[in-house]
Amino acid sequence: MVLQLENVSKTFRIGFFRKKVEAVRQVSFEIQRGEIFGLVGPNGAGKSTSIKMITGLLQPDSGEVRVFGESVANVALRKRIGYLPENPVLYEHLKAPELLDFYGGLVGLSKKVRRKRAQELLELVGLGDALDRPIGKFSKGMKQRAGIAQALINDPELVILDEPQSGLDPIGRREIRDLVVELRRQGKTILFCSHILPDVEDICDRVALIHQGTVVEVGFLHELIGTDVLRYEIFARGWSDELSTALGDAIEEIVAVGEVRRLTLRGDVDLDDALATITRLGARVESLQPHRENLEDIFVRDTKAAPVKKQPVSVAQ
Repeated sequence: MVLQLENVSKTFRIGFFRKKVEAVRQVSFEIQRGEIFGLVGPNGAGKSTSIKMITGLLQPDSGEVRVFGESVANVALRKRIGYLPENPVLYEHLKAPELLDFYGGLVGLSKKVRRKRAQELLELVGLGDALDRPIGKFSKGMKQRAGIAQALINDPELVILDEPQSGLDPIGRREIRDLVVELRRQGKTILFCSHILPDVEDICDRVALIHQGTVVEVGFLHELIGTDVLRYEIFARGWSDELSTALGDAIEEIVAVGEVRRLTLRGDVDLDDALATITRLGARVESLQPHRENLEDIFVRDTKAAPVKKQPVSVAQ
């Protein structure tokens, strides 16, 4: 077991009257060695507060956080953890090798080791061609990759990434996803915190969905998502009113796209019978796409079902 949170809660006091705001309530989940675990939730759900308790930057009011089987209060454990905060501090007047040399010194690496490590990491994160450029001239994606390199300077066993794709374009997001998968291949255990659900679904083994400070779902993605088809989307030519009548209430929607019809069928229809009817009555199917429940569907469903807490949520980032 790499990480375990058991009934962890955290309350802040804010404002002139020191009003209590419960940022995280009775959160429990665990992470196994070698997996990519997604912590998912909207802004203000409690993700970053949870991460700060995992890294020891905040102390829980109740419950327990254990890393590698020991209390997170053990400062020595932090040498085995790498952390990319949501808004990393990168000294923009430095070049990337200088930045990693600085952080390597903070974690106690010798000058020889940290220089070698910096060179390896900058190649790993795709910054090998930007060694002579100040970080202030990096793009957003390059800065994120430099931040990940910083999180890896101590060769950690557990890597915690808080919103590593925030503000990136699709290409930048893809590069970060590929890098995270490569880190897992190297034997790292990764806590991947994000509100970009398709990316979480693409790379994570298990996820915890957190909403208003409470975990509402936790499990393997294939167990949460399942295999049931919600609907079928069919593009067909040669459509007729007779076909619409024959398929009846199996049809949810028909949209004309030039000479083609985009047909949406209910997920519980007998698909073989529907396709046979379409062919028999003279239409030609050009494409068929089943649509299954995804992580976004589950998240929307669970957050709508959760009771609303009447309190400010800006504290729990």
